[in-house]
Amino acid sequence: MAAWMLYRCVFGPHLQRIHRSPEQPRPEGRFARRAWNYQPRSLEKHTDNILGWASAIWSISYYSSPLLLCYLYRKGYICSSKLVPVSQYLGTVLVCLLGVACIRGWGRWRNTDYVHFISVLEETKKNHTPENKKKLRCFDFDFSHWPADFSWTEVSNPKHPKGGVSLLKPEPRLRGTADSFLHSVRTLPCHVIGFLIAHSFGRRMLYPGSVGLLQKAMRPMLQGGLAKLIEEYDGERNKLVACDGNEIDTMFVDRRKDGGPHGRTLVICCEGNAGFYEVGCMNTPLEGGYSVLGWNHPGFAGSTGVPFPQNEANAMDVVIQFAVHKLGFQLSDIVIYAWSIGGFTASWAVMSYPEIQSVVLDASFDDLLPLALKVMPESWRPLVQHTVRQYMNLNNAEQLVKYQGPVLLVRRTRDEIITTTHADDIMSNRGNDLLLRLLQFRYPKIMTDEGVRVVRQWLAASSPIEEASVYSGYEVDDDWCLSVLKSYQTDRDVSFPWSVGEDMTLEGRRQLALFLARKYMRNFESTHCTPLPAAEFHSPWRL
Repeated sequence: MAAWMLYRCVFGPHLQRIHRSPEQPRPEGRFARRAWNYQPRSLEKHTDNILGWASAIWSISYYSSPLLLCYLYRKGYICSSKLVPVSQYLGTVLVCLLGVACIRGWGRWRNTDYVHFISVLEETKKNHTPENKKKLRCFDFDFSHWPADFSWTEVSNPKHPKGGVSLLKPEPRLRGTADSFLHSVRTLPCHVIGFLIAHSFGRRMLYPGSVGLLQKAMRPMLQGGLAKLIEEYDGERNKLVACDGNEIDTMFVDRRKDGGPHGRTLVICCEGNAGFYEVGCMNTPLEGGYSVLGWNHPGFAGSTGVPFPQNEANAMDVVIQFAVHKLGFQLSDIVIYAWSIGGFTASWAVMSYPEIQSVVLDASFDDLLPLALKVMPESWRPLVQHTVRQYMNLNNAEQLVKYQGPVLLVRRTRDEIITTTHADDIMSNRGNDLLLRLLQFRYPKIMTDEGVRVVRQWLAASSPIEEASVYSGYEVDDDWCLSVLKSYQTDRDVSFPWSVGEDMTLEGRRQLALFLARKYMRNFESTHCTPLPAAEFHSPWRL
């Protein structure tokens, strides 16, 4: 028994913190937060530092390996006479690191806190009961060792095969058989280069939060955010297994027992390309009193995999299945809230699960391609178009228009990320195009050329005063607009697109266009990365 425990201590996970359970009183004083940190003995602490530095050097070497290999090749080091001594040195280093790991295990074995943690972890893996899970949640450790809490296979009738959920594909160009073959041969280099770009720096540029070095730099901040969610909000951390095998790190805060007006509504949060639920947009609905389920993109923090569109959709699917089948929420009680690039998974979710109550998209865009073309050289346009459409097709607007429920778009008026020119040019904000695309699909008879023109005029307003001026300039009668829409809905009760406005005067269509634009979009005076205050988190308008 002692030998087995020593073995588990040598190869066990890194323990970072022992959380205060909700029943324990919060300690006072300047060391209140530090009082619950795991305190390793000096032997474990020093060996941990050595292994940490070794891990950092390995990460730097991995990302710089192409340049390093080129340098070694030019210097003539890549040959048998040079490689044999190098391999001997590397073998010696590995043996030394293994010895350091054994010494660290000895130090852990002498620490009663770590031994207790290992005992709880092993017991939970054997008996995954609610009591054992509650004990395990008091520890913050390497999430790869966390036992799975839910898998997509637990759903009685899964909606998709193991390969993944369905995504909208770009429409192929129609060509003859011979022409198609010749075109494939001519574009083969473009396909190869596009694949290499997407799977190397392209994916890391699009999702910088998946870069290991950035995660290591943010680790103290992420640990602090996780501790706050668990210790102050009684959050429950869970590991979900998606259909592609990726493990998704999630956090659930249950407000149903609090008796508040929003507690029975679950807000599922979709983070940005460098966002984590520990420090991301999850705090906005939390402060509003909602039940909240946050999750990390594949490759972010505790989640495994890489954040390509297919993996993202697979992760979103298992999160929704978990909310329905494990947490006990109905789809009609779920609101999807997304920030920035999270709009892709949010729009996919409401497209695939139309019974979802509503969706709120904050600082999101219609399509990735215009934003990708903005940051790449003009001469690369054909390559960028092919790479985005083939490997990173974040077609938010195309997915969103297939949803029939309530939608709210939040536009940042000084957004510097999703504008195609500069932050002060509010008309280049791709959130405008998302709004226009949605309105044109749902109300095509209203959003004619004149309707689009007046909505663009309203979107160009740079302040609330200018917005009100445009709105009042067209003498929009809110009561009349509301009565027209309600009358149409009552008489027909049809799904979108609607034909309302077909036999209406030009003035009437202008009023309806501005009325609908203001209902579907709200402005927030800030830059892209400013957290949305709880006071600005509103339920979407419904007729």
